[in-house]
Amino acid sequence: MVRTLFSIALRHLFGRKRQSLTTIAGVAVSTMVLITTISLTRGLLDSFVVTIVDVAPHIIIEGKPIESLPVDLLSDAEVQRHAFVDENIQKEERDEVRNYRQVLEVLDSKQYAGEVVAVSPFIESRVIVIKGNKSQPISMKGVVIERENAISGIEDKLTAGDLAFFETTPNALLVGRTVAMDMGLELHDEVSVVPVSGPVRQCKVAGIFFSGVNAIDNTVFVSLKFGQILENLPADKVSGIGVKVVDPLANEPLAGVLERVTGYNCVTWQEDNASVLSLFNRIGFIVFSLVAFVGVVSGFGVANILVTTVFEKSRDIAIMKSYGFSAGSLVGMFILEGFLVGFAGTLAGGVLATGSINLLAHIPVETSQGPLTKTGFSMSWNPLYFLFVMLLTVFISTIAATIPSTRAAKLEPVEVLRDSSL
Repeated sequence: MVRTLFSIALRHLFGRKRQSLTTIAGVAVSTMVLITTISLTRGLLDSFVVTIVDVAPHIIIEGKPIESLPVDLLSDAEVQRHAFVDENIQKEERDEVRNYRQVLEVLDSKQYAGEVVAVSPFIESRVIVIKGNKSQPISMKGVVIERENAISGIEDKLTAGDLAFFETTPNALLVGRTVAMDMGLELHDEVSVVPVSGPVRQCKVAGIFFSGVNAIDNTVFVSLKFGQILENLPADKVSGIGVKVVDPLANEPLAGVLERVTGYNCVTWQEDNASVLSLFNRIGFIVFSLVAFVGVVSGFGVANILVTTVFEKSRDIAIMKSYGFSAGSLVGMFILEGFLVGFAGTLAGGVLATGSINLLAHIPVETSQGPLTKTGFSMSWNPLYFLFVMLLTVFISTIAATIPSTRAAKLEPVEVLRDSSL
């Protein structure tokens, strides 16, 4: 019986080759578009996470001391407490980590050897860089280059110059490629750096780097000592400390420990990039919603061909019921037809999606993809995305087949064969 129903289902589909192929092509194209779209959006998120984890600190110890909670004088009325305000007018101090060398000693100790990979103190400042008739405000970051290289791997990202030249050159600059392109800077160029306060400093470009992260490529690195001079900071103070950990995806517990140990606010890379990650999640939700809607449209295409088949094959269906085929058998036959159309369309769509993803990933054009700059598009090859879309499309196509199959099951053989118009 099953073999007979399968044979009849195939005959129905092959009997209307043009319409069947059109429906299968529609399912295939929609499957390809959905898989490619999901691969693009998720690939961009995965690429962003991998790149950030590779080049940025996983935890940043900011120069903001953790303030204790204020005492509540009103909740416990029976307890006699008094509050006094004494010379509350204070000068606003900038955020800085004091005695940072002691913090480095703690993090470099054996106590954190299994959790901390590298630490790097830094100075952040905003300056104006002048070259000829061009001037531009930029973010400058003073670092100990050996420690910074252990976190960001900046030596491998140099497109010009080297770290040895940077270390031996007074007031040397490692310039992000975006800044270099905007200002037309090249290796060994001399520029003027104008800090917020203090005299103008003459500096030399000792290297140009490209990380792929737009925020980092808009930065200029200098030595920690030079950064302290620009910011008028003493030798024992820095803006913050970057920490690279063993497990960057499970760094929140360690961040809490470091807050208690150092007394300074600690921010994970997830918190620092929360807005970008939230944007990616919203885009992902929109894409998955489109998957459902387009899948429903494909289901209507499958239902359309089966409704037409029921209409044209009404006499055949009536004869089959006269020969003893039950209503359940007919329902199963048309559902099988819907499954076959959806299955064939998703297989073809999966093959097309593989080609489109591979094509987009190898386009030799450098593009700015949100917070990243890469050659080609960041595509994900996660097989779960293929499986999800293909299963959803086959499921919708199968469910869509229940509408015409129910109509076929309700046909009365006597009425159909008596009607001469059929």
